[in-house]
Amino acid sequence: MDIAALQKKIKLLEIKSKMLTNHLFSGEYHSAFKGRGMLFKEVKEYAVGDDIRFIDWNVSARLGNTYTKVFEEERDLCVYLLVDASASMLVGSQNLSKRELMIELCAVLAFSAQSNNDKTGLLLCTSTVEKYIPANKGKNHVLYLLRELVSFQPQNKNTDLVKALQLLHKTARQKSIVFIVSDFADAGYENALRVLAKHHDVIGIQLYDPIDTQLPNLGLVQLQDAETSNTLWVDMGNEAVRKHYTQQYNRMTADAQAAFRLAGAQLLPIATTQDYVQLLQSFFLKR
Repeated sequence: MDIAALQKKIKLLEIKSKMLTNHLFSGEYHSAFKGRGMLFKEVKEYAVGDDIRFIDWNVSARLGNTYTKVFEEERDLCVYLLVDASASMLVGSQNLSKRELMIELCAVLAFSAQSNNDKTGLLLCTSTVEKYIPANKGKNHVLYLLRELVSFQPQNKNTDLVKALQLLHKTARQKSIVFIVSDFADAGYENALRVLAKHHDVIGIQLYDPIDTQLPNLGLVQLQDAETSNTLWVDMGNEAVRKHYTQQYNRMTADAQAAFRLAGAQLLPIATTQDYVQLLQSFFLKR
């Protein structure tokens, strides 16, 4: 992708994400992810409806009127986007691939964090951690993250979430919000997920495409594994073959759900054909 095309794509992502953030997600995001506590801001004259528990009797006695304390939320939150950049994320049988959906989701989450003055960091992984950008604040930082996401060309094809989870556990010192965006076509990450979730608020977003869940009836077709590049002939016209394929996907999904449940974390499945805006809104409101 040349520089002009990259800049155009980033601008479109910024416009769409800011519109969603300003009109749909700002309140929901803020409520879903609370700050670390409340800080004293100032005192003001008492008004009907103010909480009498916060009346400052010392100031009231000194000034000869009733004054109450005002507090504000101490946020200073860190949001990390742990993104699966393996080859299986390139799958897309409809309008969007899983990778394209991932980029849009990350843009919305990053701008939601920015609008609440939270820090955002990015970690891109395949079979290893390929890029790590520490959390920081500001619009320019968010645009930098998006440029890296859009232009990123992974060096490896396979998936290994363990290394990414372990790195984030080592580097994220304060309690953070961690979004893991992946199709979770992986195994053996359960312990690393549980360790990370003990110290951070972890949310998995499992992306999938309709062709991940069910093979079309197309007869004999040669397929290639996106991550291993192995090829094999598959009789998609065989009902037993299609049923076995769906069962494998269901097992992978059940494994991911069990891993997040045991870790005390949340998992939100989103298909490339679904309205992710509505699903994110519902998710934020439920929290």
